[in-house]
Amino acid sequence: MVVNGCDKGKKVLVAMSGGVDSAVAALLLKKAGYQVVGATMLLWVDPGAESSGEDYAQGCCSMAAVNDARQAAENIGIPHYVFNMQEVFYNNVVSNFTAEYLRGRTPNPCVVCNRTIKFSALKEKALSLGMDCLATGHYSRNIYDHKSRLYRLYKGLDSSKDQSYMLYTLSQDDLASALFPLGDKTKEQVRKIAHNNKLNVADKGESQEICFIPDNDYRSFIRRTYPEAVNPGEIVSTDGLLLGEHQGIAFYTIGQRKGLGITASEPLYVVGIDSGKNRIIVGHDKDTASAALLVEDVNYISGSPPPANTPVEVKIRYRAPAVPALITPAKNSFAKIEFEKKQKSITPGQSAVFYQADEVLGGGIIVSSTTISIP
Repeated sequence: MVVNGCDKGKKVLVAMSGGVDSAVAALLLKKAGYQVVGATMLLWVDPGAESSGEDYAQGCCSMAAVNDARQAAENIGIPHYVFNMQEVFYNNVVSNFTAEYLRGRTPNPCVVCNRTIKFSALKEKALSLGMDCLATGHYSRNIYDHKSRLYRLYKGLDSSKDQSYMLYTLSQDDLASALFPLGDKTKEQVRKIAHNNKLNVADKGESQEICFIPDNDYRSFIRRTYPEAVNPGEIVSTDGLLLGEHQGIAFYTIGQRKGLGITASEPLYVVGIDSGKNRIIVGHDKDTASAALLVEDVNYISGSPPPANTPVEVKIRYRAPAVPALITPAKNSFAKIEFEKKQKSITPGQSAVFYQADEVLGGGIIVSSTTISIP
């Protein structure tokens, strides 16, 4: 198990979602000699989707998940608490999610949750209870570098499960009290550990993508929550030709091909969303590729930006490969990324995360692609 400077014997609050990963994280920490307490956050979930039956019952925001976490804690032999964080979750994660779609961007709620909930609200709760550290079941590694006196965040050793992309917003202060016990484990090993220790969640499946929308139908969620999002406008080509009408920019994303409601001799894709003019811009496959992007709200894990034109590898979405690029930091927490080869479907609202080999240098929220002057 890879740990950082949070010494054995200290008090650790483990965020237990009701899944196998966080349960095994708690188990490993207890076996390693930590004083472990489990905690499950009761989060806001779309009330209009509660009737979705099995989807809701199995979701990581459901009461079933709380009960699974409670049972796992009992199996492990640790105390377990439930914290009602519905309001703070709604105000920070759900509100951001809808606001971003309404402005024509595509958010990543997991990144926002890690920054504002797990490593902020939950961390504060842990400290108020006298805990020394906060642990999660993320497949990532947090290692203290004695030479530089910095905490460094690395990819998990299981490349198929690596979740370092979701953690780029962490600071040195966050990492100083963070533990990721699964960083050197594979999913197969985690399930085997769960089986060997007779944990109730050993065979539990993966949670859905958007925890607060059980059926993952974000378009339906936005329609019900914000009826004003249904605001028709023009669909135009890259040269300004009117091709059709959209139902509201919140329901489209960069790179989208299906569901456009227009016909053409060649496949057309969403290549731009103009929120000011309430229109969708479509083009051909080649039009989806860009050589550069601009990011905002950039966080550098070391606390300091790298020099201009630093070689990095960049992931423009969670499941995308990391590709070679140059990063040039700018003022006001902006940075420009220039790719070695053009990348398709660079999507405003998603995160661009910077790596050097397996180390996460930081990341930011994509503002736009192509050539835009740095603020």
